[in-house]
Amino acid sequence: MKVARLLICSLSLLLLLGCQSLREQMLAANYPPAFVDGFEDGCSSGRSAAGPLGQFDKDVPRYMAEPLYARGWEDGFRQCEDVQRIDDWRARRVERWHNDEWRHHVDQIMAKAQRR
Repeated sequence: MKVARLLICSLSLLLLLGCQSLREQMLAANYPPAFVDGFEDGCSSGRSAAGPLGQFDKDVPRYMAEPLYARGWEDGFRQCEDVQRIDDWRARRVERWHNDEWRHHVDQIMAKAQRR
């Protein structure tokens, strides 16, 4: 679990470092091209599995024949699915907070109206 968190943090940091695409950053960090291809496909699929957007991408013949592609796909899927779930959870939490604030405001107005 610590390794996955470290990898997620590392990839998030890579995204923040500049205008290079994640692919370019991973290749510059000496990830094998087959792994990067699999990671991109798995990441897209992971976002799709966790949320309503994206698409399921998996080059099945390549997945079966190339261990690096398969490993990249699995890593990308898990990491991006987790990130999508966390993003969705945060969005729901913010929405819930706004709803609670609105309800509190309405309750205060109703209480004032009833006191009169």
